[in-house]
Amino acid sequence: MRHIISVLLENESGALSRVAGLFSARSFNIESLSVAPSEDPSASRMTIVTSGDDNVIEQIVKQLDKLLDVIEVSEITSNEHIEREIAFVKIENKSIDESMMEDLSKNEFLKVHKTKNNEIIIECVDSPKKINDFLRSIDKIAVKIVRSGSVGVNSN
Repeated sequence: MRHIISVLLENESGALSRVAGLFSARSFNIESLSVAPSEDPSASRMTIVTSGDDNVIEQIVKQLDKLLDVIEVSEITSNEHIEREIAFVKIENKSIDESMMEDLSKNEFLKVHKTKNNEIIIECVDSPKKINDFLRSIDKIAVKIVRSGSVGVNSN
């Protein structure tokens, strides 16, 4: 089962490496990893998406919590949460007709950027499932796809 683990850790050299090393040493796969500043200027929030049964995830959380630089760890997918990801899709201008462009422009989760070199970059911010659905719908015309990985927060 897919899980999102949120880790608040100190902004110290090597902290990210130690967290990634914990996963690697135990042969746990990281599906996506996102790190950014948090509400505390001395700490960063790391969002890790991984898979495993509840016992494996519980073990990961306990081992993360023992790391020196880790301030707080929580598995957020077991409770109500909001999860989003961003994807950029580059498409050649000639691959899109007027009606498709109109449909894209009407979608509240999509933003269309026109570039100077006859390409269009579509920005999609949504749940990973909806991004996957969107990418399947345009896979034949996509020139390049760049995804961020998920971030999430408990909503209760």
